[in-house]
Amino acid sequence: MTRLSVFLLMGALFLVGCAGSRPIDRHATPQTKALYQNLKNFSRKHTLFGHQHATEYGHGWSGDKDRSDVKSVTGSHPAVIGVDFSGFSGRSPQAIQQAKEAVRQNVVDTYNRGGVTTMAWHFSNPVAKGGFYWVDSLSLPAVRYIIPGGEAHGQYKEILRGIGQWAHSVRGADGTLAPVIFRPFHEFDGEWFWWGKPHASRDEFIALWRFTVSYLRDSLGVHNFLYAFSPDNKFSTEAEFLERYPGDEWVDMVGMDNYGDMGRDRYAVDVAAQKLKIVSDYAQKANKLAAFTETGLESIPDTTWWTNTLLATLKKHPLRLAYVLVWRNDTRSLTHYYAPFPGQVSVPNFLKFYQDPYTLFEKDLKNIYRRKRFLGIF
Repeated sequence: MTRLSVFLLMGALFLVGCAGSRPIDRHATPQTKALYQNLKNFSRKHTLFGHQHATEYGHGWSGDKDRSDVKSVTGSHPAVIGVDFSGFSGRSPQAIQQAKEAVRQNVVDTYNRGGVTTMAWHFSNPVAKGGFYWVDSLSLPAVRYIIPGGEAHGQYKEILRGIGQWAHSVRGADGTLAPVIFRPFHEFDGEWFWWGKPHASRDEFIALWRFTVSYLRDSLGVHNFLYAFSPDNKFSTEAEFLERYPGDEWVDMVGMDNYGDMGRDRYAVDVAAQKLKIVSDYAQKANKLAAFTETGLESIPDTTWWTNTLLATLKKHPLRLAYVLVWRNDTRSLTHYYAPFPGQVSVPNFLKFYQDPYTLFEKDLKNIYRRKRFLGIF
């Protein structure tokens, strides 16, 4: 076999391997398709590090331009920045507009720097008081009200229209729409949110998920979202993980939120790693992305947590995870933080985590919104 034949065979195998490896939105923007493919490629040898609300505020500060606690420690922002749609409903029109503009600017800034945005949704109950948490004396099981046929379905469509309009506004300096990993209704297997398992049947939750994706994508023309499915850690088998899964045609990324096994309730690296293996294995089988969508140890009192717990969990098995994200650093609280800041006791260990070739930060990302060529073929 000639060298050219070998290269052509390798190219054919590469293209076969990528077959079906694309977002569920067949009209996804080129940048969204590129992000999807590049995250999948990175996950073969690396995992991107993420931090919730990293560039909006941090320990003792808020609103400073181009600042994050992670950057203050390492010189680089996290590769993945978490933001939230929490302010997009349940407030006055003026407050909603202010929230939309603040989040829009954050997403655009991240995109212009070459970073990645993931969007959670702490969605205030649209039919009752109590906010996004379930409050026995106040809350109503809103899922059944807002799905098709429900009394508040029209109201939910109006909220989604606001999100759709926002999605069309996040244009970067190059004029293209910034891709967003949208992670709605997370930790749905718990009881603490109004969309949680005790407050919605399996069929109701799946109907909510499918309608949300379909209405944004097909009715509102949102083509810069990837959709992430992430329960909490209340599973030990693939069947349990997939109990409320809406189907492969409705999900781009599968993930898990897990604080309990990572030091909050117990240190259980083997257990956490096995759950991540279930997530990663399913993603590979279904040709999806996978991620450790939320984790962390509040206050990080363990000076070796980054390498001995988090990195050890990520490396326990040959996983393919696009990113791992730790929770936010509160502005005012002296104890509510999940990433180090200058002077915090875990900084030396975090720098080891940062320097490990397995982890990627924003400075490590090059052209993540461009598809890579192979033998001149995309």
